[in-house]
This record gives sequence, C-alpha cells and structure tokens, in this order.
Amino acid sequence: MSFGNPIWLLALLLVPGMIAALYARRRRARRYAVRFTAVRTLKLAAAAGPSWRRYVPTALVLLALTSLAVALARPEKTVAVPVGRASIMLVTDHSLSMEATDVRPDRLSAAQAAAHNFLAKLRGEVLVGAVAFSDGPDTVQTPSEDHTLASRVIDNLQPGGATATGDALQVAIQALTAQSHSGKRLPSSIILLSDGRTTTGRDPVAVAREAGRLHIPIYTVSLGTESALIPNPGGFGPAVPVPPDPATLNSIARASGGRGFSAEDDSQLSSIYKSLGSQLGTKTQKREITAAFAIVGVGLLLGAAASSMRINGRLP
Repeated sequence: MSFGNPIWLLALLLVPGMIAALYARRRRARRYAVRFTAVRTLKLAAAAGPSWRRYVPTALVLLALTSLAVALARPEKTVAVPVGRASIMLVTDHSLSMEATDVRPDRLSAAQAAAHNFLAKLRGEVLVGAVAFSDGPDTVQTPSEDHTLASRVIDNLQPGGATATGDALQVAIQALTAQSHSGKRLPSSIILLSDGRTTTGRDPVAVAREAGRLHIPIYTVSLGTESALIPNPGGFGPAVPVPPDPATLNSIARASGGRGFSAEDDSQLSSIYKSLGSQLGTKTQKREITAAFAIVGVGLLLGAAASSMRINGRLP
C-alpha cells in the first residue's frame, strides 16, 4: 500500500498521545477516591456491568481517528488490470536434450502440455506467436489473435540438434517489434523455455540486453534436473548428461528486465506457466481506497456515540 498524501499519517501520533492523556487523567482521579464499606452491596445496587465496557466508546473513537487519518493520507493499492492488446512470443527449445525423462513423461512433452494450458487461459485480445529452435530458429509464427497457430508450432516439436538460444530470441524480438496497434508498438514480452546451455549462434545475454532496451522483458524457464541423462543418444554410445543451465537463463531474464524460473517436474512447469498467464495479460495500476477508510472511520464514530449513550448516558 502507498499513500498520495502521506503527511497526514503524522496525525496517527495523536492516538498514543490521547491514550497517555486518558491514562494520566485516570491516575489523577484515583488520588481523590473515597473509601466506602460494603462495596459489593453498592455494586449490586448500582447494577454495575463488566469494567471493560466503559472503555468501549473510547476504543472506538481511537480506532475511528486512526481510520480517518489514514483516509486523509489517500491510501492507494496496486491492482492488476487487463492491458487490452499485447503480444507474447513463446520461444521453445526442442534440442536433443529435450528427450531426457527426468521430467515426466519427458521434457519436451511436459513443455508442450504446459504451453497448451498457458494458451488456453490467455484472453483472446492477447496476440501470441511462437518460435521453435534447436540448431537455429526453424519454425516462426508471428503473433496472432488465433492462438491455435502457436499451438500447432508447439505440437510439431521433435527433439534433435543443438541449442541456438540467442538466434531464437533475436527472431522473437523482430516479430514483436513489427507488431503495432493504432501506430503504437504493443506491450510485448517473451517466454523462453530451455533446458541446456547455448551451444551455437549469438550470445543470448547480449540479445537480451537489446530486448531490455526495447522494453521487451524475457521470462525464462529452466527445465530439468542436474542428474538428467540421455540414454544412447542417436541409438548408440554411452549416456550423456544434460543438466539445465539456470544461471545463463537467469542472466537473460535480468538483462531484459524479466524474471527467471526453474522447474524440475511437470507440476512446477505448469504452475509457472499459469502464473505467467495471469501476469502477462495484465498491468499493475494504483487505485485510491480512501473511501473505504473514511466509511470505516465514520462507522466507528457512530458506534462510539451509540455505545457511550448506552453505557454512560453521554458521549465520551
């Protein structure tokens, strides 16, 4: 929560000051107390209630002052609102290491399932494109309101080849910068899913810096576990270790102003895509909530007046 006029928060200092004043007044009154005998009988005659009830009006007044002071400070909360039209590129690695089965049923199948769930939850006005890559970007779908076009790219992925992450990101950036609406470039972002180190092509971190300059954040997802192996790659030879490279992917995300994620199983991957789906279709916006605090403050003042009249027959 933030405040549009925070100087009014200084009024909250009145609350502890009033509590101290009331305490001092009560201490002073005790010095002039008169001793009576048969106090129990006097209480019954006066129909005295629980001692805490006398503090209720004062407590309500103090709470009301607190709420009204916060209202005067014009509190604001940050909310997520739909962005209208926006563009997203799904950049998915289908190199040979995506055959690894450390993510059930295998890395590539898990990535395809998560991408489909992501697309199913996006609003229709969000444009979605896709880039599939291994030795290089081999399939490119420009952003479109027809999300089935990106789904087809995802469906056709087959594992094989090396990992040219930088080249794939460059193609995705070019596709996004070509999109415009009413003469303005649409808010854009990239989701990069990969499991291995870049082995060919451009430096992906340098490309990510370019994306950052263009205000295109890259959200990276590192898929897989450190102990992953590809058994008999190509049908012969010993098993090959294929650990993910979260360090490089996090560097890509930071350089572009995005965020890096890691997923070691299919449920984590689905959760990440679900989270991204809710983030990328919205933008944050501040909304003033002064009225809520003002209404609460007035309600507490009315409650203090009513309870004081009922308990003491007068206002506090």
